Amino acid sequence: MQRFDERHRTLPWMGAIALAAVLAACSAPGAVDTTPPTVVQTTPNEAGLAPTNVPATATFSEAIDASTLTQNSFTLTGPGVTPVAGSVDYDASTMMAVYTPTLALAIDTTYTATLSSDVTDLAGNALDGPVTWTFTTGTETSAIAAVNLRSAGDFVLLAKTGISAETGPTITGDVGISPAALSYVTGFNETLDASETFAASTLVDGKIYAANLAAPTPTMLTTAISDMETAYTDAAGRTMPNETELATGLIGGLDIAPGLYAWGTDVAINTNLTLTGSATDVWILQVAQDLTLANGIEVFLEGGALAENVYWQVAGKVTLGTTSVFHGTILGQTAVIMNTGASLNGRALAQTAITLIAATVTQ
Repeated sequence: MQRFDERHRTLPWMGAIALAAVLAACSAPGAVDTTPPTVVQTTPNEAGLAPTNVPATATFSEAIDASTLTQNSFTLTGPGVTPVAGSVDYDASTMMAVYTPTLALAIDTTYTATLSSDVTDLAGNALDGPVTWTFTTGTETSAIAAVNLRSAGDFVLLAKTGISAETGPTITGDVGISPAALSYVTGFNETLDASETFAASTLVDGKIYAANLAAPTPTMLTTAISDMETAYTDAAGRTMPNETELATGLIGGLDIAPGLYAWGTDVAINTNLTLTGSATDVWILQVAQDLTLANGIEVFLEGGALAENVYWQVAGKVTLGTTSVFHGTILGQTAVIMNTGASLNGRALAQTAITLIAATVTQ
């Protein structure tokens, strides 16, 4: 009788072991995933008016096969069924799909984002779609954020390979060069300070720093050059411009409102240009090739606009013609050349060299 009772007491344990084995088999490697992905969050949404310069995003419940996220499976339309040109990206770390319009969206307009059932997870399970959401933009074009120059903003001139002066420029602000040495700063007739951390020149109302001077100057300049490169990357990476290829790059005579503008060509300013906005408005002008300001031509700032809020991101060479007047921060990937009598109210931050011919630069 005792043996019978013991045997029956073991039965619940045997059942539990069997159940655990079944569950383990279900979760073991090689188990078939049949659960379709879902969308757990979308932006922008109907709660409030959307900015005109933000992309549409969707976050999924699980990892998605990125190859199934295309401009056919993720679309944006508006107004109505009008397609919005753009690009589709997927961030695997956040499981987020991003639709970035080619241009900033129109104001006071309703848009519809759609994900089709062509989107699948890594196991091939299709999204239970289509999934759609709508949003409406605000009544004004959204402002863009300024470019953070960090420590590069402490310099009026900053270059990597050389800064040359001809016929006595006038510079207000600090000058820096790195990794090149002080010998690559030419034409300034500079004298080394007793501290050996900087040099001085009668042509510069500020200090001249170079990578081969005494500590802490080399470290300070390494940081500033890195910050200059980061600022360039930031400006170049901004998306959803207000316009692309404005005036086919011949922008003289225009009055340009605040915002982001992009050109895949040279940009030439052959007649006076005006930037009109408030003291808090920002302009970022992305130029994929050269930027040239013609002789005697001026860029005007109107309405309270400030040079510190204007950023010229230029992949090619920047040339300011004789007696021309320019405003803003030049973030140049190559050379900056200021010809006789040219004036810059802002900064020249060049990833190669800067040449000044009787020019004036004021920070």
